[in-house]
Amino acid sequence: MSTSNVTFQSSLTLTDCLAERIRKHGPITFHEWMKEALYHETEGYYMRPDAEIWGRRWDYRTSPETSELFAATFARYVSGLFKELGNPDEFHFVECGAGDGRFAEGLLSSLQNSFPDTYEAINYCIDDVNKHRVSAISRRLQKFASKIEFTTLEAVRDLDPGIVFSNELLDTFPVHRLTKRNGELKELYVDVDDNDRFQWITGSLSSPRLADIYSQNGVDVVEDQIIEVSPEIDDWLTLVSEKLRRGYVVTVDYGAESHELYRSQDRRSGTLRAYSRHKVVEVLEQPGERDVTVHVNWTRVRNVGTSLGLKTVTFQRQDKFLLDAGILHELARLSSAVESESAAARLALGAREMFLPNGMATSFHVLVQANRING
Repeated sequence: MSTSNVTFQSSLTLTDCLAERIRKHGPITFHEWMKEALYHETEGYYMRPDAEIWGRRWDYRTSPETSELFAATFARYVSGLFKELGNPDEFHFVECGAGDGRFAEGLLSSLQNSFPDTYEAINYCIDDVNKHRVSAISRRLQKFASKIEFTTLEAVRDLDPGIVFSNELLDTFPVHRLTKRNGELKELYVDVDDNDRFQWITGSLSSPRLADIYSQNGVDVVEDQIIEVSPEIDDWLTLVSEKLRRGYVVTVDYGAESHELYRSQDRRSGTLRAYSRHKVVEVLEQPGERDVTVHVNWTRVRNVGTSLGLKTVTFQRQDKFLLDAGILHELARLSSAVESESAAARLALGAREMFLPNGMATSFHVLVQANRING
């Protein structure tokens, strides 16, 4: 993420700083508002040194927190990709957005125990925007210290071969909000009202690039409908394609195809949501204190990937992907090793979340793309 444009004063909240900037310089795009709310250097939701945002008690749970089966199954899948890469002596696995390090711990543990050849060859690179978490993740991964490197995707050397992995990363990239007014494409900005509360206003597009992305989606929205577009996803995929000389991109997130996102009557106001303690809350309140997210446009991600030379290997709902990748084998393996009935019950509960109807995995997809595989 780019450097914050908001100067933070310790005596003011991020809300105060954003409001003051808008009063002085005028309305800002929601893209800029969301970037500050999530990634302000000290006060952004993902950047605060004291942020506790994962788990049942906090704002949301990701699959690695839900069940160790998630990372274990991906370890089995990664071992298969390792073979597809020709069992190299060394390969780099880059996790973009590592959370609390639980996925890395689970993946490396499973590789070490079940797929030693893959484990010996892997170099695990962690790219996370919050540098305050490095020490906590390092403690969690202490037994794998020789395998771990903290870096950025920009700084990592060319991946030849390599795997770039992300889980719930793309949905956090800042977005622009577009709408139709009198048949013309417009953008929603954030302003402040007379009571210093944030409010939506409509204006001209902030960049011609937004019109290009809109037209490339191939879906024309109706009057007053709102959609979100994220140029930063395009930029991230471009960087991935440049760094990944040979290998795979594995992207896990929630979203839908373009026609589902833009033609559904249930999404006339877009998919933008804010969450606090697992509850939906007002988006433009308390920036920095709550998660702000949107659904990923999978059609766009695949099309951009194709234009960059990334070939789609598989695109599946997460529950189907995990079943095909061997989650039941991992359930049996881990269950045979537990020492208590409570641990076995926890595994079984996690498995239900991962692949049974109405579990959290049914709303997620897994996209696997390849670059320069088989020539």
